[in-house]
Amino acid sequence: MAKKKPKVRAEFRKNHDTRARQNDLTQRFDPDAADDSDRGERVTGKGRLTRRRTVAGAEVTQDDSGSLVLPEVDRTVCRMGRVLRVQGLVSIVQMEDGRLLACATRQLLKQLSTELRHVVAAGDRVWVRPEGQREGVIERVEPRTGVLSRSSRGRQHLIVVNVDQVLIVASAAEPRIKPNLIDRYLLTCEKMRIRPIVCINKIDLVDPVSVMPLAGVYSQLGYDVLCLSARSGQGLDALRRLTAGKATALSGQSGVGKSSLLNALDPGLALRIQTVSAESQKGRHTTTTAELIPLADGGWVVDTPGIRQFQLWDTIPKELDGYFRELRPYVSQCRYPDCTHTHEDECAVKNAVADNHIDPRRYESFLQMQAGDDF
Repeated sequence: MAKKKPKVRAEFRKNHDTRARQNDLTQRFDPDAADDSDRGERVTGKGRLTRRRTVAGAEVTQDDSGSLVLPEVDRTVCRMGRVLRVQGLVSIVQMEDGRLLACATRQLLKQLSTELRHVVAAGDRVWVRPEGQREGVIERVEPRTGVLSRSSRGRQHLIVVNVDQVLIVASAAEPRIKPNLIDRYLLTCEKMRIRPIVCINKIDLVDPVSVMPLAGVYSQLGYDVLCLSARSGQGLDALRRLTAGKATALSGQSGVGKSSLLNALDPGLALRIQTVSAESQKGRHTTTTAELIPLADGGWVVDTPGIRQFQLWDTIPKELDGYFRELRPYVSQCRYPDCTHTHEDECAVKNAVADNHIDPRRYESFLQMQAGDDF
C-alpha cells in the first residue's frame, strides 16, 4: 500500500485571496425563492471559502525563529549558498564556489511562512536552483539559529539570522542614548540565546564619567560593555578581538555610528556614513538593507539599518521576568505564583527594587514591556 503524502495546512498571506463570504446575504434573501433553492447545497470551508492552503507532500520542521522549513531538495541540481543581502524581491546569494546569484524565492516558501515579513534574511543558508550564470531560485531555507527579530505590523521582521553575537550599538550623544531600547535588545538576545555586547559609541563627545552608572549596571549583570569612539579609536582593539572569527550583527538606532565603527575596524570596507541631523538630533537612514560583510581579521558582520522602535516578537508579559537577569532570583520568593510584580503585596521583586538590589530604571523598563508600550 502506497504511503500517503503528508499535508500541511498553512495560513494564507494577507491580501492573498478575496473576501471569503458576502456580508449582505440577509439583505439579499428572497423568501419567495427559498423553496426553489438547491437543497443539496452545503456551505463548507472548501474552495474559495477556506482561509488556509493545503500543501501536499511538504514535510516541514520549525527553526528557532518559528518559521517552517521545507524538506530535502534535489542536490544534483541545487547548490548551497549564503544570503548576503535582500533587496526587495531579489536576494543576493554567495554560492560555495564564490559566485554571486540574484535569486527569487520559491512561492511555496512564502505561503508556508505567513508570519514572516520577509521569508529570507541576511545570513540565511539556502539551497538554490541556478538559472543561468547570474540568477537562481531559492528552493529551501536551512534551519536558523541566532535569530534577531522584532514585531512589525503583527508579523515577524527578521533583522539578521545565524549570528553568534549582537553588538547593541548606542551613542553617548548625537543622538542621545536610549537605555530602554538597549533593554529590549538584551531581552531578545536572552530569549534567542545570542551573546549580547553593549557598545556605547561616541564616548569622545561627553565626559566618560557620565555614562559609567549605566555601563556599570549592565556590567554587574554580566553583560560585556564597551565604551568606544570610532573617531579617536578608543576601545577598537577590544572590539576587534571580540569580532574576530565570529558571526556578528550590529544593530541600534540610526546615527549611532554602526557603519563608522565597521570602517574603523576595517578601513577597506569604505561604508557610506552621514552626520546626525542638527535640527532633530536624529540619525539619517544611511544603511538601507542588512548586508553580510566579511572582515579582514576573519569572521563576518552584518551592518543593519537603524531602527527607532523595537517591538518584541512572540513574547508575552508572563515570561518577561525570566529574561531579566536581576529579576530571576526573586521571582520564586513572591507570595503569589502568578505575580506580575506590578501591584501585588509581598512581591519580592518590588521589595528588591525598594532595597536597591534591582536598578529602578531597569524595573521601569520591565514595567513598560509588561504594559505593552511601544519603544
